[in-house]
Amino acid sequence: MTALIKDFQDGADFVGFYLIKEMEAKQTNSSVPKDYLDLVLADSSGQISAKLWDASKTDIETFYPMCLVKVQGVVQLYREKLQVKVTRMRKTTGQDGVSITDFIRSAPLAAEELLPVIQQAIESLVHHDIRSIVAYCYEKVKDAMQTAPAAKTHHHAYLGGLAYHIVRMLEIGEFICRQRPFLNPDLIKAGIILHDIAKPVEMNSEYGIVMDYSNQGKLIGHINLASNWITEATFKLGIAPESNVVMALQHLVLSHHNLSEWGSPVQPQLPEAVALHYIDSMDAKLQMVEDMLQTTAAGEEWTPVIRGLENKAIFKLKL
Repeated sequence: MTALIKDFQDGADFVGFYLIKEMEAKQTNSSVPKDYLDLVLADSSGQISAKLWDASKTDIETFYPMCLVKVQGVVQLYREKLQVKVTRMRKTTGQDGVSITDFIRSAPLAAEELLPVIQQAIESLVHHDIRSIVAYCYEKVKDAMQTAPAAKTHHHAYLGGLAYHIVRMLEIGEFICRQRPFLNPDLIKAGIILHDIAKPVEMNSEYGIVMDYSNQGKLIGHINLASNWITEATFKLGIAPESNVVMALQHLVLSHHNLSEWGSPVQPQLPEAVALHYIDSMDAKLQMVEDMLQTTAAGEEWTPVIRGLENKAIFKLKL
């Protein structure tokens, strides 16, 4: 039986089937450079960095991202992180009886459960113009929402992750609006649905795995794309582009990362924009923790460090 990546331990030998999530052919820094494959292997439980040393030209031409492989290797500790030294690797065949869907991580809830929640939230928007703009933008990515991840690596980076992120944020937003009645529920819900609405266009993904950022993603980015879509909606729907509603929706999108170094051209300066930033941050960071806990071997007291939490590890406290 294939060993799950989350159960890998230092020094363990293993043989199993895995997905090459990422791959890059590199050369060593030795006086006589040698080719090797820098890999990320994945299964439904997680992913791990791997190296195939002394890679041949055939190896470089045979393997590629999203390729299923049978791997023999050993788990090693390198700079306080586990990685794999691959000793043998081949592509899978029909006789192996494995499918790519066996190795894909998915959101805890299926799209069939998530998308109706988002659709209901849109329909519940009271303000006509807000509802119309949000519905217009959502229609652009409605089909992609079935599978789109919310990010490449940091959070909700798996099949259906974006829809799951939005739904969990809607749950937090509903509570915050009850607790803080000065917030406008329409703007909170609209901001949650719109803030990452252009992620499916920003990233090229397959089975929830981001292969690369699209040209629009690299040159414009999801924040500016979403703001442009809001403007586009006003012309298509006959809504005044200079109205307070349009300005508020654009501000929510443009400020939700909070700081310019995180991609936001402006900081939150509406009550709902402040709330949106922290709702987004809370859900993303807690999901990072939850995902890391689920993908860390049961016998480990500490998780690996989490980049989105300032490279902090999480202690698995037992009471």
